[in-house]
Amino acid sequence: MKGYLVLEDGTLFAGAGFGAPAVQAGEVVFNTGMTGYQEVVTDPSYYGQIVVMTYPLIGNYGVTAADGESRQPWIRGLVVKELCDRPSHWQAVGSLSDYLAGCGVPILAGLDTRALTRHLRSHGTMRGVIATLPEGAEPGPAQVAAWVETARAFRLEGAVRSVATAAPYRIPGPGPRVVAVDFGAKENILRELTARGCDVTVVPATASAEEVLSLRPEGVVLTNGPGAPTDVPEAVEMVRGLLSQGDLPIFGICLGHQIAALALGATTYKLPYGHRGANHPVKELATGRIHITSQNHGYAVAAESLPPEVEVTHVSLHDGTVEGLAHRRLPLFTVQYHPEACPGPRENRYLFDRFLALVDRSAVSTRTA
Repeated sequence: MKGYLVLEDGTLFAGAGFGAPAVQAGEVVFNTGMTGYQEVVTDPSYYGQIVVMTYPLIGNYGVTAADGESRQPWIRGLVVKELCDRPSHWQAVGSLSDYLAGCGVPILAGLDTRALTRHLRSHGTMRGVIATLPEGAEPGPAQVAAWVETARAFRLEGAVRSVATAAPYRIPGPGPRVVAVDFGAKENILRELTARGCDVTVVPATASAEEVLSLRPEGVVLTNGPGAPTDVPEAVEMVRGLLSQGDLPIFGICLGHQIAALALGATTYKLPYGHRGANHPVKELATGRIHITSQNHGYAVAAESLPPEVEVTHVSLHDGTVEGLAHRRLPLFTVQYHPEACPGPRENRYLFDRFLALVDRSAVSTRTA
């Protein structure tokens, strides 16, 4: 098939269409990771987005049964320079294009992804449309104009509710009771908790503070998810209710970090083109250590809006934006990046151990009170 990507400003890119035939609108973003494309397309945080992979060759190791971060792809489309449709890997169960075609997700290959990425870096994240036509067909001006209008009409609404669990479920374990509030959780967040023995109950994003507290948690994890944190005001109120307990350990990740910041009285803003990739350097201010991190977010916390009782713990070395927070009195800390990686480096998994140390400390304090 012939394939096209048209942006809301009218810029048109042509290539070859693979996967599912479609006219699909979404928010066009780019990811700088060299590997991990299956984890990217199945990350619920990418809901509603057309993802451009900047690394030139995608699909070379196929897809596996173990590498998905959720039950299905959530992206609206995938854009690559070169698509490998004959993968070679001992764990591969199929090709990326067949997998996405079976899930109704179109792929556009063969276009200049460097030029597209530079355009997005210069002009900011844009809405766009992936469209496919039969071989030999060419879009006329009226058709291109219609695609532009479709792109401009796209709205990313109800993202968290579309990807989060609709009902609570439990993953039993011998260790502390942890509630994970699902805003679009990647599977590996839950794997990291259960690997440490946690007895995990996953609750919907719409859960109230009372519903969370009724589970008698010893700690709460606020997970990643798509969209803007201001789109889920009920979650902000829920976190405020949890904070009012004064001694409940809370760990926020990505969207969970932003929601916690709003609950503490801070504000957030949209980045020009976001942070998406598995190679983002972050500085931990207390130690001076530099961590290479996996990131996927389009919003950031405004440092100047933070109340005095909240300190910035990590900053991005790309643009100086806030990458981590901690409360000076309450047992709460958050990071903007993904400590569970997948895709990405695994060096930041220590943050789960830090969270469980808070849980243990809180439990000891409760017993001795």
